Formats: sequence, C-alpha cells, structure tokens
Amino acid sequence: MSELRFTVEHEWLRVEADGSVTVGITPFAQNALGDVVFVQLPELTRYSKDAEASVVESVKAASSINMPLDGEVVEVNGALDATPELVNEDPLASGWFFRFVPDDASQVSELLDQQAYDNLIAQS
Repeated sequence: MSELRFTVEHEWLRVEADGSVTVGITPFAQNALGDVVFVQLPELTRYSKDAEASVVESVKAASSINMPLDGEVVEVNGALDATPELVNEDPLASGWFFRFVPDDASQVSELLDQQAYDNLIAQS
C-alpha cells in the first residue's frame, strides 16, 4: 500500500499500482459524521477538481465528497450501496468511495502528507 495523502476536506487518497487513485474519507471525518446510512457514488465520468463527486449521509448530516484533482472516475465501491456502514467500520480500506485516473498524477504529491494532516486535525 502506498503512502496516503489528504485534503483539507478530510478525504484520503492512495495511488494504486495501476496509477489510479483511490479516494475515501478519513477516520476523523467519519467520526464527525456519525453513523453513515447512505452513500451516493459518482458516475463513471470526468470531473473537475472540487466538483461534487459523491455524497455521504449520516444520522447527523449530509456531506459532499469533492473531486480532489481533475480526472476521470473509473471505479466505484458498489459494496457501499448495500453496506454504507463500511465507511464507519473501515474508512481507510473497505470503506473507500471511488477510484479515478488523474489528469496530472504528480499533483497527488502536492496534497497533505500524514504529518501535515495530523497537524490540521490537531487544530480542529
């Protein structure tokens, strides 16, 4: 598993062996949301950076999952349709949302690393 990167919106990204990037929400984010009851997964299409790609609903709130970089969504985690609670149970593995192929893969390394993300949530 490669190193995770993070956004200030509490999404995590992992570059896969095939060059695609897996996206999910962090344990901090799922904890803040509470029990996840529904996930609207994105269409398999191209999205611009910061466009709403997915929506996660919990008993507390609904939250948008925005596209972290320009790219094309190539796979979604269909298991979340039947078991959205995977987001709470295993947010960094089986609770992933989608995979995309970024237009510029080098931009992933410009996102927050683990230490920078830890500093961000320490201020929350």
